[in-house]
Amino acid sequence: MNLEKITEKVAQIALETGAFIRQERKRFSYDEVEFKGDSDLVSYVDKESEKQIISGLEKVLPEAGFITEEETTKQGQKEFTWIIDPLDGTTNFVHGIPNYCVSIGLMHEGKIVSGVVYEVANDECFYAWKNGGAYLNKQPIRVSQAKSFSDTVLATGFPYYEFERLDEYLKILHQLMESTQGLRRMGSAAADMAYVACGRYGGYFEYNLNSYDIAGGVILVQEAGGKVTDFKGGDDYIFGREIVAGGAVHPQLLHVIKKYW
Repeated sequence: MNLEKITEKVAQIALETGAFIRQERKRFSYDEVEFKGDSDLVSYVDKESEKQIISGLEKVLPEAGFITEEETTKQGQKEFTWIIDPLDGTTNFVHGIPNYCVSIGLMHEGKIVSGVVYEVANDECFYAWKNGGAYLNKQPIRVSQAKSFSDTVLATGFPYYEFERLDEYLKILHQLMESTQGLRRMGSAAADMAYVACGRYGGYFEYNLNSYDIAGGVILVQEAGGKVTDFKGGDDYIFGREIVAGGAVHPQLLHVIKKYW
């Protein structure tokens, strides 16, 4: 299997889907929003984008299964499985905040082997494949080599449901606010992972995540020389609903999280 060629095809699918999303944003109205939960938004753009992605991916790897956010296909997990978020950052999209992504990851027997994150508004296409390196618009990227919090900006996400562990999370934020150059919350986990991969962020952590939020970004960080774990330092981050991704500062970030979590 040629993962490089597969990744190139997936990147093209992401670019085409991104063009559709960009065009629809020009005419989009808040009246077209649907609610999956109190703070969980979806639109026809999410659903149509997902259908477009699935149609393209079925031609790339016909034997693969799918895990998708909007569940527009009934195909389940197989030996090879595409994990798709057609519009990561829907709330940003709905409100006209220019940070939302197409995220596509290919999983083989529990490991991500190819990933594409296309940040639509900035026209930045991040992609990587196993043992092939990580790239942004065809240029190689690397994670930050900064080893001290005082030299880094970190990213996170805020929970919008399941607030049972909010106190522990706020304690982590408190310490990081006092020791880093700043914390960012952009509203797209896929973008956060991509920004770690190219060294803009030293690290990123979040909980209450789904597999499709981060699958496209996992291999970006890994192939860019970074590390990805769960909050315990293990490898249950695809389906474990929590993730820590980082460059050289990853051990320090994980230490703070373990302290309170």
